Amino acid sequence: MLNLAVVLENSARAVPDRTAIVLGDQRLTYAELDAAANRVANLLRSRGIEPGDKVALSCPNLPWFPIVYYGILKAGAVVVPLNVLLKGREIAYHLADSQAKAYFCFEGSAELPLGQEGWSGFGEAPDCEHFFVMTAAFSGDSPIEGAESLTAALAGQSGDFETATTEPGDTAVILYTSGTTGRPKGAELSHSNVMLNVLTCHKLFGEVEHDVHLIALPLFHSFGQVVQMNAGLASGSTLVLLPRFDARAALALMQRHAVTFFAGVPTMFWALLESDASDVDLPQIAKNLRMAGSGGSALPVEIHRRFAERFGVTILEGYGLSETSPAATFSPRGEPVRPGSIGRPVWGVEVDLVGKDWTPVQGADAIGEIVVRGHNVMKGYFNRPDATAEVMRDGWFRTGDLARRDADGWFYIVDRAKDMIIRGGFNVYPREVEEVLLTHPAVSMAAVIGLPDARHGEEIKACVVLTPGAALSEVELIAWCREEMAGYKYPRLVEFFDVLPTNATGKILKRELREAGTAEAGAVVTGERAAELLKAN
Repeated sequence: MLNLAVVLENSARAVPDRTAIVLGDQRLTYAELDAAANRVANLLRSRGIEPGDKVALSCPNLPWFPIVYYGILKAGAVVVPLNVLLKGREIAYHLADSQAKAYFCFEGSAELPLGQEGWSGFGEAPDCEHFFVMTAAFSGDSPIEGAESLTAALAGQSGDFETATTEPGDTAVILYTSGTTGRPKGAELSHSNVMLNVLTCHKLFGEVEHDVHLIALPLFHSFGQVVQMNAGLASGSTLVLLPRFDARAALALMQRHAVTFFAGVPTMFWALLESDASDVDLPQIAKNLRMAGSGGSALPVEIHRRFAERFGVTILEGYGLSETSPAATFSPRGEPVRPGSIGRPVWGVEVDLVGKDWTPVQGADAIGEIVVRGHNVMKGYFNRPDATAEVMRDGWFRTGDLARRDADGWFYIVDRAKDMIIRGGFNVYPREVEEVLLTHPAVSMAAVIGLPDARHGEEIKACVVLTPGAALSEVELIAWCREEMAGYKYPRLVEFFDVLPTNATGKILKRELREAGTAEAGAVVTGERAAELLKAN
């Protein structure tokens, strides 16, 4: 028997009076969080939800998320966390595709009317039988006409519950992929998948008597959900929730709560470095912080350097996907970091590089697609045997990411296979170009994409955010790139942005940049022409 809910239950027995969850002035102890989850489990049982049934959850980083998440698990059901940015039509698809029988949805706000979108999606999913709306004020009154308030539904439910017996291989969570290629697919993660990843996180980060996590990563995503919520609660940590990432708010919370553990994606670390920190005590924040981890996408070397200088902590970089529960590789704690590397395979996991035909890629620094095998690899895509077969072979999972491996077995992400640019027959890896761009003193953030080009097949475009107060023209930056990079790889087109588009997890949306830039592909400024213009000026 194994039920993932044990990560909360064990800590509730060991440290019942310790604060488990913090949101603003609200506090929940471990005993209170466990009892609240028990009430949700009793509610589900009373409404006919059986072990193995799917239950969807739409909620930002609020106390409701862990309360409902562990309540679903305690009932033996399967948690289906949904991206809070989904619209009604998309929610209906996820409810139907996952075969959800119940749906918990936060009311949202005027800026993000999540409750109304959820109610609309629920109305288009006839097989989903129950809808509960969660309110910020824990009110029994429903803000949506016809919908049942979760607070009212929980009234009278017992705070005691005997957790359902589940087996290690039973599905605990279904995490939907972002759907960048086709419709989203649900990765089935077993209780064993997630639990072993939790234990792996403890081995990676080290356990201390009392960590304090700042959770800015969305809990519906595997990184924040497993690496911080599940692993943090399993070790008796206090979780400080930040519903929407804002760098100044994050720094203030880090100081106020003496945060020891921060995890984020590269755009979050960049924002912390760019934020005005005049109203916080940076030395105190740096003194408390023991661990900073990055994942989600490759972390630029320049951000590594600047963060270590400002916060006194070296960011440890890892790699994983929803399909790998998520951790697959990580920079070994206690060893000198290698900036730009995602580290080595984590405990119990194998990682290799292969070509398109699954043939292993040999030799140091040879580039291939990352494949992963081990306790962390998903059971498969829910009800998608063909899609599962496309990415799985003999237990190995194809990730779609390109990497190289050095002689010591450390891996370095080169790029997403689909993001690689082929210009004039030459392979150009956007991340390599981005790393060079970030060394320019006027460049704060950059994303490089390929656009269709009649002459070269694809042309290279740099989408750039300038450092505040910097002055730099497109022509000047193109000319600088021409001096710093080989002729086939420097950008011929530059566009400046106030901010680059990101998804809910903080990843830069290169697909949106490509779609917006395709119409401009004919307006390419060549490096030779840039040089001529500079001479003329």
